[in-house]
Amino acid sequence: MRLLRSTDLALRVLMRLAVAGERTDPTTRDVAAGMGVPYTHAAKVVAELQHMELLTARRGRGGGLALTEQGRTASVGALVRAFEGEGDVVDCDGASASGTGTPCPLRSACRLRGALRQAQEAFFASLDPLTVADIATGPTGPLLLEISRTPQPWRTPQS
Repeated sequence: MRLLRSTDLALRVLMRLAVAGERTDPTTRDVAAGMGVPYTHAAKVVAELQHMELLTARRGRGGGLALTEQGRTASVGALVRAFEGEGDVVDCDGASASGTGTPCPLRSACRLRGALRQAQEAFFASLDPLTVADIATGPTGPLLLEISRTPQPWRTPQS
């Protein structure tokens, strides 16, 4: 199953914040630059994560993003469901924006839709036991910290 860009970014933002520690609170701009995504896309994802109470965002000098305890223990499966939605993998009814507008003529007798729905749920279920803290440990943690040390051209070092 292919994840939406916003789902992928949400997971990476939470993982990044999981290793940040209390000594550093990166900004949305820092996270976007470190992950090579547009600031506007990162800002939308951060706003949604903040609305879900998985992170806090403080504005101004000394501000930044911080993972909440709820964010640290959040199920990866639940996060993917929230960002992806639980809609069907295929558009048999032709109702989506990418659909032709014409329902599939096989929909009344086709078993593919049900099989894909089961596969989608199995995918989500396989992610349910994992937490954000789980996926940010091991070899991933040091790499996430290295991303945060990348110098940002718009920030000047403080003496």
